Amino acid sequence: MKTAFLFPGQGAQFVGMGCDVAGTFIAAANLYEKANEILGYDLRKICFQGPAERLNSTAVSQPAIFVTSVAILRCLGWGPGSTDMKPDATAGLSLGEYTALYAAGALSFEDALVLVQKRGNAMQAAAEATTGGMVSVLGLDEEKVKELCSEAAGEDVLIPVNFNCPGQIVLSGSVDACDRAEELAPKYGAIKAVPLKVAGAFHTDMMAPAARVLARALKDCEITEPSDIKVIANTDAAYYDTADQIRERLVKQLVRPILWQKCMEKLLDEGIETFYEIGPGRVLTGLMKRISRKTKTINISDLKSIRRIQSETCVK
Repeated sequence: MKTAFLFPGQGAQFVGMGCDVAGTFIAAANLYEKANEILGYDLRKICFQGPAERLNSTAVSQPAIFVTSVAILRCLGWGPGSTDMKPDATAGLSLGEYTALYAAGALSFEDALVLVQKRGNAMQAAAEATTGGMVSVLGLDEEKVKELCSEAAGEDVLIPVNFNCPGQIVLSGSVDACDRAEELAPKYGAIKAVPLKVAGAFHTDMMAPAARVLARALKDCEITEPSDIKVIANTDAAYYDTADQIRERLVKQLVRPILWQKCMEKLLDEGIETFYEIGPGRVLTGLMKRISRKTKTINISDLKSIRRIQSETCVK
């Protein structure tokens, strides 16, 4: 049976995430301590106790989600080089792609966390320098969404950037254009349009300054070419073959759309039967139900779900 590990992206964070896991598993507790040393601040305390305003900032939420996802992965007894629950492929939604690359052995924990910190800081800075936003549109296909964007954009930036699942596409651009899209969405038959609580217009050219910062960081980062575990890229739904491809596509990811639905459809077409969402929240589990109702998706996001998987698979 072929399996894939899926890792969540920004927006999955919540105060208290990882607390039960770190309170039970020494491996998770040690990982948060190590993250604190690398980051230079108490990420553990923010994850466990908040405040929510700090955790929800782009600069903090990205390292927080990455570390919590890896902590849960470690509690399953799995890590690069392990043979327990070894997946055939990994994927991550936007930020989650860094966790996917770590899980496949392409990035070390230390290097991945440094990259994620620089990415989050750069995206926060780019967002503060512009007036961008995002809005999730429900119930429209790609063609109708493009028509909506064309009318709502006016002279501003507005493009579809997250193709998450059938009937859910996220738009990104200037705040004014996002507001117009929200108002016009019913005209095109949308069920509803929901503004997202994000700092800026992610996955558009408004993030170009952040992309330049990330490119410099990736240039000096040690990356191992994926081997026996495939990693699929958000930007083109293709597998990574080389370290240079990883550097190129991670930079591109900041300013180009995320093709999550196509990524999942490719994995399904290639025979993946079971998906494990590993990390805080249940976002990817919900999306997979919309992409393929027949597919088995197992959510592993807290102590209870870890215990359940351990009892079922005898992972120690």
